[in-house]
Amino acid sequence: MLEQGINVDHATLNRCVLKYPPIMKEAANYKRKITAFSWRVDETYIKVKGSGCYSYRAIDKYAATLDFMLSAPDYAGAATRFLKKR
Repeated sequence: MLEQGINVDHATLNRCVLKYPPIMKEAANYKRKITAFSWRVDETYIKVKGSGCYSYRAIDKYAATLDFMLSAPDYAGAATRFLKKR
């Protein structure tokens, strides 16, 4: 703000930090699509910029992608971490 020539007190910034995250979370949850109850994980080996990696996708019964993750092939706990996140 100082670069723009606006003088702001630290208390004003603190009030913004406390006020706006709940409003942003509510707006994000409102726009989130409702998904089907059942979902599956799809694992695919792909090449990205010449090196291989695994692509994990969580898909519902209508084949809509719920979440995805790319991981290196030597990382053994990637799928477990991905499944725990759901």
